[in-house]
Amino acid sequence: MTLSYVQAISGEALLDSTVGDILQQAARCSPDHTALVFATAHDGVVGRWTYAEFQAEAEAAARALRARFEPGERVAIWASNRPEWLFVQFGAALAGLVLVTLNPAYRLFEAGPVLRRARLAGIVVARESRGNPLREMVDALLPDLPGLREVIDLDDWAGFVASAPASVTLPMVAPADPVQIQFTSGTTGTPKGAVLTHRGMSNVPRIAMEHFELGLAPVWINAMPMFHVGGCGLSTIGPMASLGTQVLLDRFDPALVLQLVESEGATFLGGVPTMLIGLLEHPDFATRDLSSLKVVLSGGAAVAPDLVEHIERELGVRFLVAFGQTEAHGHVCQTRPDDSPEDKARTIGRPLPFMEFRVADPATGVTVEREVVGELCARHGALMIGYFDDVEATSGAIDEDGWLHTGDLGTMDERGYVHFTGRLKEVIVRGGENIHPREIEDVLFMHPDVAEVAVVGVPDERWGEQVAAFVRLNSRSDTSPDELRLHVRSMLAPQKVPDSIIFVDSLPLNASGKVQKFVLLDQWAGER
Repeated sequence: MTLSYVQAISGEALLDSTVGDILQQAARCSPDHTALVFATAHDGVVGRWTYAEFQAEAEAAARALRARFEPGERVAIWASNRPEWLFVQFGAALAGLVLVTLNPAYRLFEAGPVLRRARLAGIVVARESRGNPLREMVDALLPDLPGLREVIDLDDWAGFVASAPASVTLPMVAPADPVQIQFTSGTTGTPKGAVLTHRGMSNVPRIAMEHFELGLAPVWINAMPMFHVGGCGLSTIGPMASLGTQVLLDRFDPALVLQLVESEGATFLGGVPTMLIGLLEHPDFATRDLSSLKVVLSGGAAVAPDLVEHIERELGVRFLVAFGQTEAHGHVCQTRPDDSPEDKARTIGRPLPFMEFRVADPATGVTVEREVVGELCARHGALMIGYFDDVEATSGAIDEDGWLHTGDLGTMDERGYVHFTGRLKEVIVRGGENIHPREIEDVLFMHPDVAEVAVVGVPDERWGEQVAAFVRLNSRSDTSPDELRLHVRSMLAPQKVPDSIIFVDSLPLNASGKVQKFVLLDQWAGER
């Protein structure tokens, strides 16, 4: 094969399953095994639920929801991580509802358009999230939400689940039915609502989990936000499909994560690169017993090769890198435990075996030769249905032949391993030459004084675009911009050396841990 294309592997078919099936099977097989541990940064572990108890809570939520809403109606949940979030997730799935997951960091200006676009029948909302007045904002938006019939107080959980009549029956739910609408993280613009299915949400996390090779009953630390596919998909359904234990945190806190790895005997830890850097830099890292860990996974943002090597060396674990999208129910590519250190550090692995995958010329859509940069595209039976109420955006993401165009760039080598090079819309065109920010970011990250970095293209009258790098230095570093430019110049062509290097105290991240590069562009423009 000379083209950048791999076929689905025969025998790796998707199961005709639903999200409810995953929970019910786990409760049948291991009713007394711990399904969920919940911990907060303030109080530590505050609750534990067996699979039988988890199922009882989810079914009570399902009956309470079904008493209020018809199958297929959209009901939102707006809250930070907490056990009730999970019970609503599985309750809505059992009741045949479409759960709309909302970012608890939204402010009124951000929440209004999303809530109106979703055309909700109901919303389950916490009173506040880390000082953000969620219920107050819902009340303020009610006049603009004419279809919203029910506002359910998540903080009155007992009253909510007790409200369902005993006569309520739950509907039959099909694998092809919609289960969630997740608004994409919007690092390049306005979020769009990806309509996800039971088949996708029950299969993709399960299959990804199998390739971590952790065996049965893993103990999984989940500090990802629940409204994101990494939190409620991979980190929730993945361990449940393996009869494991999810240790859910109310928010990411490095000291708490390190404590829970030790106290709960965690075998798996996942997080975006910023989270993992936070763990490595924390004073408790050197004093906690982290020997139970077997696998550390990262994704959601560019993973620097040095970080991969550092984690494996410091923890003695297998570090895996994943690449995915909400529109594909999470994972698309990932490295495997038996991959070489070089492949773990330099690639995003191979596509999951049930999908077709190719690298396409962004201009023509034609599959490119191996080692040629193009857009990463996937096709399989577990893609999103489309973007809610947005035919134009859907057709731009999934073409008439069923290929999901990820908007991400990369290459495929002769073995089928994929190398991520950046986002299609992030390519910097300087004097007619394409420059991929990821390459420059990797080089800057190699400098010992650089803790985090993001590279963007900024407007330039002469060149079209110039290269700008936003850099967070390690503490007590006095490295100068000129020193960093010399470092890049020693490794890359002169046109890739940043014209501007801006030192920052932090990078703007969305709740999924991705750098919001459009915010950096606004910051750069404001300083001109």
